[in-house]
Amino acid sequence: MSQTTLLEVKNLRKTYDDGFEAVKGVSFNVKKGEVFGILGPNGAGKTTTLEMIEGMRPITSGAAMLDGIDVQKHPYAVKERIGVQLQSSSFFPNLSLVELLRLFSDLYAESTNAMELLREVGLEEKAKAQVKELSGGQKQRFSIATTLVNNPVAVFLDEPTTGLDPQARRNLWDLVQQIQKKGTTVIITTHYMEEAQVLCDRVAIMDEGQVIALDTPDNLIKQLLDRGFKPQTKVAPATLEDVFIDLTGKELRD
Repeated sequence: MSQTTLLEVKNLRKTYDDGFEAVKGVSFNVKKGEVFGILGPNGAGKTTTLEMIEGMRPITSGAAMLDGIDVQKHPYAVKERIGVQLQSSSFFPNLSLVELLRLFSDLYAESTNAMELLREVGLEEKAKAQVKELSGGQKQRFSIATTLVNNPVAVFLDEPTTGLDPQARRNLWDLVQQIQKKGTTVIITTHYMEEAQVLCDRVAIMDEGQVIALDTPDNLIKQLLDRGFKPQTKVAPATLEDVFIDLTGKELRD
C-alpha cells in the first residue's frame, strides 16, 4: 500500500449459505483525503461491500486493507479508526444530542468537545433536544456528527441524503466537503448522480456484484461521449432543483 493510499480492496467476495454471491471479486483503491463514491442500482452489492470493509460483515474471500490494517484479521482495530453512518440509525431515545455524543466519545475513550461537533453540523441550538424531536435532515447531520467523535481517518456514508428535501441535501453536501477539507477520507454510496458528480473525486460503478467502471466523473462522461452517445433531450444549464433552491433559498428550514 502506497503512502497516498488509505484503502486497498483486492478481489473482495461475499457468498451466502444459500450460494448467492452478492459481491463478485471487487477491487479498488481509495486515496487519502479524497471523496470516493460507490454507485449502482439496488442490489448491486454496494452496501455489502461497505459492510465488509467496515468489519461489520464477514469476508468470504479477498482482502481489504485500511490504513495498513487487514480488516479480516483486525476488524476492531479498523473500527477504531473509521466512522460509519448507516442508511438508518437508532439512538437511545431519552438522551439529548450532547449526551449522546459524550456517550459515543466515552465508548471510543476519546476526549471530544460535543458542543463543537454539534456546531460543525449546524445543530448547536439542538444540543438539549432528543433525536426524536429532529427533522429528517437534522437526524442525518447528527448521525454524521457521531461518526466524527473518534477523529476517524475515513468516514463511510451509506446513502446519506435519501429522502431529504433539496435544501437539506445541499447542506449535507457542504458538510461532506467540510469534512474532506479537514483531511478526512469520505467513502459514500448514493443513488443521486448529481450528488456524486458534485462531491466525488472518483467513482466506482457497481452492477450485479462487480465494479464495471472506475474513474473521475468527468472522465466517465467523456468516455461515454467518445463512444458516440447523444442525449435524447437537450441538457439545460440549470435544473428544476436549482430553480427550487433559487426561489426558496438554500438555508435550512429546521
